[in-house]
Amino acid sequence: MYRKKLQITTREEGDIIDLTPEIRAVVGESGIAEGMVHIFITGSTAAVTTIEYEPGVLSDLNRALSVVAPDGIPYAHDSRWGDGNGRSHVKASIIGPSLTIPVGGGEPLLGTWQQVVFLELDVRRGRTRTVIITVTE
Repeated sequence: MYRKKLQITTREEGDIIDLTPEIRAVVGESGIAEGMVHIFITGSTAAVTTIEYEPGVLSDLNRALSVVAPDGIPYAHDSRWGDGNGRSHVKASIIGPSLTIPVGGGEPLLGTWQQVVFLELDVRRGRTRTVIITVTE
């Protein structure tokens, strides 16, 4: 097993960061040719998924998430904690904090147009996030 933590700094809600180059690098560093790579985001207002990393679909994803958990409606979390990021928690839990990808030939086995992306979903501010990448045989 090989594990590495990455720090990502975001600016605001809606930031989508391509993690694919970092994941490829960690898999290469691991020396593991056949296995799995697991990506985990710590925190409850961020998520990880795969997508084609191009401006149109990135905009579409942010728009779709705003329909699923819109601004301007009451969230019980906001009433209880007063921090205004109830929708951020909802979006993050729908997408999820982790992703597992097969590794073959020392590379993550992603499709041609498939990239791994980090989603900043917190409405309050950008922040420094931790991404844990674990490669196993």
